[in-house]
Amino acid sequence: MHDDRRITEVRLARFVRERITPAVYSRTVPLALSSWEVPGEPVPALEAMRQQFQPQEHGAPWGRPWGTTWLRLQGEVPESWGGGPDTTVEVVVDLGFTTEAPGFQCEGIAWRPDGSIIKAISPRNQYIPLKLLGSGMAVDFYVEAAANPDMAQGWTFAATPLGDKATAGRAPQYRLGTIAIAELNQCVWELQQDIWTLSGLMEQLPLELPRRHEILRALERMMDVMDPDNVAGTAAAGREALAEVMRRPAYASAHHLVATGHAHIDSAWLWPVRETIRKCARTFSNVVALMDENPDFVFSCSSAQQLAWIKEYYPELFGRIREKVRAGQFVPVGGMWVESDTNMPGGEAMARQFVEGKGFFLSEFGIECREAWLPDSFGYSAALPQIVKAAGSRWFLTQKISWNQTNRMPHHTFNWEGIDGTRLFTHFPPVDTYNSDLSGRDLAHAERNYRDHGRGTVSLVPFGYGDGGGGPTREMLAAAARTRDLEGSPTVRIGSAESFFRQAEEDYQGLPVWVGEMYLELHRGTYTSQARTKKGNRRSEHLLREAELWCATASVRTGGDYEYPAAELRRLWHLVLLQQFHDILPGSSIAWVHQDAERNYRAIDTALEAIIGQAASAMLGAGEQEFLLNAAPHARQGVPALAAATPVAATDAVQATRDGDCCILDNGIIRAVVDADGLLVSLRDHATGREAIAPGQRGNLLELHRDTPNEWDAWDIDEFYRRNVTPLRHAESVRLSTDGAAAVVVVDRLAGTSPLTQRITLAPGSPSLEITTTVDWQEREKLLKLGFALDVRADRSAAETQFGHVFRPTHTNTSWEAAKFEICAHRWIHVGEPGYGVAVSNSSTYGHDVGRSVRDTDGGTTTTVRLSLLRAPKFPDPDADRGRHELTVSIRPGAGIADAIEEGYRTNLAPRLVRGAAPVEPLFTVSNPALVVEAVKCAQDGSGDVVVRLYESLGQRSAGRITANFPVSGVVATDLLERAGDAPGVDPDGSGAVLSLRPFQLVTLRFTRQ
Repeated sequence: MHDDRRITEVRLARFVRERITPAVYSRTVPLALSSWEVPGEPVPALEAMRQQFQPQEHGAPWGRPWGTTWLRLQGEVPESWGGGPDTTVEVVVDLGFTTEAPGFQCEGIAWRPDGSIIKAISPRNQYIPLKLLGSGMAVDFYVEAAANPDMAQGWTFAATPLGDKATAGRAPQYRLGTIAIAELNQCVWELQQDIWTLSGLMEQLPLELPRRHEILRALERMMDVMDPDNVAGTAAAGREALAEVMRRPAYASAHHLVATGHAHIDSAWLWPVRETIRKCARTFSNVVALMDENPDFVFSCSSAQQLAWIKEYYPELFGRIREKVRAGQFVPVGGMWVESDTNMPGGEAMARQFVEGKGFFLSEFGIECREAWLPDSFGYSAALPQIVKAAGSRWFLTQKISWNQTNRMPHHTFNWEGIDGTRLFTHFPPVDTYNSDLSGRDLAHAERNYRDHGRGTVSLVPFGYGDGGGGPTREMLAAAARTRDLEGSPTVRIGSAESFFRQAEEDYQGLPVWVGEMYLELHRGTYTSQARTKKGNRRSEHLLREAELWCATASVRTGGDYEYPAAELRRLWHLVLLQQFHDILPGSSIAWVHQDAERNYRAIDTALEAIIGQAASAMLGAGEQEFLLNAAPHARQGVPALAAATPVAATDAVQATRDGDCCILDNGIIRAVVDADGLLVSLRDHATGREAIAPGQRGNLLELHRDTPNEWDAWDIDEFYRRNVTPLRHAESVRLSTDGAAAVVVVDRLAGTSPLTQRITLAPGSPSLEITTTVDWQEREKLLKLGFALDVRADRSAAETQFGHVFRPTHTNTSWEAAKFEICAHRWIHVGEPGYGVAVSNSSTYGHDVGRSVRDTDGGTTTTVRLSLLRAPKFPDPDADRGRHELTVSIRPGAGIADAIEEGYRTNLAPRLVRGAAPVEPLFTVSNPALVVEAVKCAQDGSGDVVVRLYESLGQRSAGRITANFPVSGVVATDLLERAGDAPGVDPDGSGAVLSLRPFQLVTLRFTRQ
């Protein structure tokens, strides 16, 4: 029986390959070609069509890397074509597609001579129906062909110069394939789809199941009744031979799948943002063309940014999309500006992803997305449930956790509980892909893999080729129609994500609960790769905080004479939010992308510095008195939070002395000892007198590791990196210096071949020691860590995340804990035991690890905190991170969580000294420092109302009062989109609100000015 089955399967494969597929297009006529190569960056369609086109040979090489070639296609359809009941005429365009991977090679888009888009051309979507070209039998249209190089290279992860336009070369990447008018036999095409669906289902069924053999025999009968020399004439008989097995309904117990069209388009990755814009146009034009033919087809589209690009660059296509949104076919999902990383963006930035994304969808389409849609981000912050709910959404979808290396998530549908206790209905599609083609294999995998059988019966399948691959195809819709109710297969219903979630909520009661972050056990290197991009993000977030605060303050304090620059601030926010896309901020894109990001951050810096300067001048007035603008939520240098006042200098000087080969720094608050190799051998705070550095061990120890992950170079740090380490114990020189009133130990050393200088600084009045590392990084496939061995027995570490912090065990009792050998923290990480702790803050570093060891002296446990400063992966950017970097870290002994929060702001918000005439009182005062103000801004709607966002920061119940220090006529609690609503623990009164907040609760308040 086994041999008989195998013989039939081999026969079927050849029959399809040699007989069926060639007969789909039985007749073809080549088109006349002419071309124009764009000399630089892409140009608008009508501009391209005005150029001088030259004759173009069929089969000729074309396309320098990242270049664009315009083709003009002309010809006449033979008179006898397309007249039969089963035949239609199409144009097929093969640009020379080199692999079966759509989205990772050349792509094209067809244009009418009037400048309107027809549809895209991609490896698995090469056809253009004649009726889309206009009336008559003449063919005359253009194809904008993009020669995007195959950066994936079969996922060998080999270094390549192709990711940088300056090094990519000019050699043609492709050779034109068949470009012709073709006659499509619809009956043969339908037979092809029948065979694909049934053979795919058969291959997934158990050998012993009768249904498998029934399908096998039906396929044999189909081949027997057909004439291989007359496929078109006998295709109907072949379909009839399959009809009986195709008609049999699904089992009553079959799993239910809601299939939603999708095209996951990375907003930048192995191509630059400028190419993403064209990828979106190609894909969305395909989608609306498919909707015209299939009124039941539903497409889920995330990322407001991508639709904003279409509105700006392709307004005609955007109008067609609007029509399909109104028809319920083109469905915005996710409600975010981009599908961002969720580990590294700060709290306010994460909130703004939803504010700006949902705001765009509401204003442009009148639609509010209720689901957060993040299939491909590299792990999910424990703060997300609260943020999603605060944005007015109720569901969450992810897929990437299926990539876990070690542990498998226990559920596919569950409630996800965040750091504040908020629970969010979450689905993790068991199909394990967001690019399904609805094959028998995908559908069977979704059913077999589903971990909630017996409790739930439905899951979601996003289908369509992503990343410029064209999205859903007519073949996928054919597969969905055939598996709507088919024995042996899950049932498939095409629908929206919202329809799935509503069905799933009703279907599955009493959901299991997952508490805390959804840590991806993979791609841990993304916390560190492309340090300049990460530094730009961190600085931009803090500049935006300052700009909005001071602009709102200036607007209120000048009585409206200063105009709040809402449009410019929103533009800059959009640019920052774009860089937080899950392949830009994580550092996993080609060189071109990160060059763009760094240029964008420089522009953001320049624009925001100008805005801050203008706001400061407006609110302080003209004068020569020096003021400190304190944008932090805590007082600093005698200046209240959120205020501008004269700074108070610390009175105690820093004592800098030598004791033998050691340098001793002491400011009366802490005392640090640095040895002859520039290592920290002692760190004490005078308040407790306790030593923070573990006996016989060191702080400020740089270590150079071999960093050669098995795959996914820029993405991954594999656990075995720990086995190859070179401690950088030797210093070239160690010397004492000063920086104003601060004392500095300057240390020079080499990290491999990279010269490195550290400035270990203790400032007057500072409770922390600051270490700034400047390095000319020239290493390859190396990881640079900075560690502090601490005399603290910590069972867990606390790491800042959005609107709070997350605790992680420092031990590895379970495989889940062992898998977290590299973790993400925002501005600070804290380790402690009852009564004592140490905080380590950073200026732009996200990757950390925290480990435990046993002291040789007494067997006690110590804790080591290490920061991942720099990497040097070779793919996809072979020169990633090479060059100069400056990274600042501070260490604060005797610190609690509140001190760690303050230290994070101290490290990231440098004192801003300006000149003016008079101090400025803060717009708001908060009575309890546990309640941290995250943002102060003017309302989104331009009303002039002032909005404050704050959160409980200590992870405990905290009470206090926020008071507006300006006349207000009303105070309301709102959601993130500034819409009034109820908020537990918030009691507004005349000039503020009394707050009694649960741990990490997030609150947005809107103050109406009198």
